[in-house]
Amino acid sequence: MNNTKLIALLPDLASFILIVEEGSFTAAAKKLEVTPSALSKMVTRLEASFSVKLFERTTRTLIITRAGQQVYDQAVIMVNAAKQAVELSVSDHTEISGALTVAAPEAFLNSVLQPFVVPFLKQYPDIQLKLRVADGEIDLIRDNIDIAFKLTDKPDENLVLKEIGSTNLVLCASPDYIQQRGMPSHPNQLVEHDCLYLAENDRDHIWDFFKDDEFHSVSVSGRYAVNHSQMRLTGVKNALGIGIFHDFVIADAVKNGEVVPVLANWTIKSNYHGGVAMQYAQTKYMPARLRAFIDYVSDELTAKLK
Repeated sequence: MNNTKLIALLPDLASFILIVEEGSFTAAAKKLEVTPSALSKMVTRLEASFSVKLFERTTRTLIITRAGQQVYDQAVIMVNAAKQAVELSVSDHTEISGALTVAAPEAFLNSVLQPFVVPFLKQYPDIQLKLRVADGEIDLIRDNIDIAFKLTDKPDENLVLKEIGSTNLVLCASPDYIQQRGMPSHPNQLVEHDCLYLAENDRDHIWDFFKDDEFHSVSVSGRYAVNHSQMRLTGVKNALGIGIFHDFVIADAVKNGEVVPVLANWTIKSNYHGGVAMQYAQTKYMPARLRAFIDYVSDELTAKLK
């Protein structure tokens, strides 16, 4: 396809993205202020140009095809690149304003980032901050995210990395639970206890422990499992068992005596431990709002996570 034909398709591709994101011709047409039939004809035109079927259509549902998903992924990259091109002309990126989307794991967002949100927005009143919980894999380009926080020892090599601290997984229980059931002195004793785990995947109930050259993989169980850190902590505080947490989640509870560490001389490893990485796409023309957020959070969190 030559450039002339491609240029003619660019507006259609932008409309196609909106249809996918809205999930229907009707919703997308309302935002674009056109008729649903006009969008339907536009999709037919795209399908003819690409020689692929973009949607499976019924009277009630609109399902994107595999080929349609591939076209969508590339179209999103195209639109995001266009957005960057537009931003280049906005006051040379000196105005600290505009929308900023930040993604982070639920526990980190709630326990670490949340206290800085209001002060940051007060300092920069022209920024519109969008926070998104993202506990799994994050694709900044596809998901249109400006900055992602990751708790990992394997950050994305294709993104700029700014390390702002580290985190460890720890076990804890309430004093009441320990008084009733006793304090385990070895990981293998956890099979005799009620344990609260994440319940996100089939291996979340298997906890791996390391100390020097010693390793133990323990399959735990309990009456309550939840992948929300504060709900899990509430369960632990109410003597439902021994829970697994990031250290920053339980710091205040330990300090206040609401929970006590368990097996503190053992190291627990999983996919969610290691460095606290702040990552964003490489660019020579960073928007001022992005730089403001990076600088603000770096200063605040580096001190907090030391």
